[in-house]
Amino acid sequence: MRNIDLSPLYRSFIGFDHLASMIDTASRNEKQSSYPPYNIELLAEDKYRITMAIAGFAKDEVSIEVQENTLQVIGTKAPKEGVNNTKPEERKFLHKGISERSFERKFQLGDHVKVLAADLEHGLLHVDLERVVPESKKPRKIEIGSKLIENNE
Repeated sequence: MRNIDLSPLYRSFIGFDHLASMIDTASRNEKQSSYPPYNIELLAEDKYRITMAIAGFAKDEVSIEVQENTLQVIGTKAPKEGVNNTKPEERKFLHKGISERSFERKFQLGDHVKVLAADLEHGLLHVDLERVVPESKKPRKIEIGSKLIENNE
């Protein structure tokens, strides 16, 4: 994959540097591993759900954080210990298809997208999101011939 130099955007578009940063971040996110697999669903006009398949993880082994516009899901699998906490338990697999490794997955959220809830059930982590646009950002209809008077006190 090609790396794109976005430095000309930083010096020519004043006030749009966040767009170049978002493009840069998106290109870095493409390098994430594909583990764990996930779905992104559109539940309603402004409601979304991220579902991640994290079989074998307990609630206390998964953390979810939102910082600025980035949702980060981290799963930390502690090494299993044997009898008397001495050495890891030896297990012999004929086929090992369930991964038990730790992971970190980041999702870039759009403006005004809030995380509502998270739930872990049957090995699936569900994270519900909603875009809540403030009234000042919503389009409003202006009647012809009306006068808008604002008090800036």
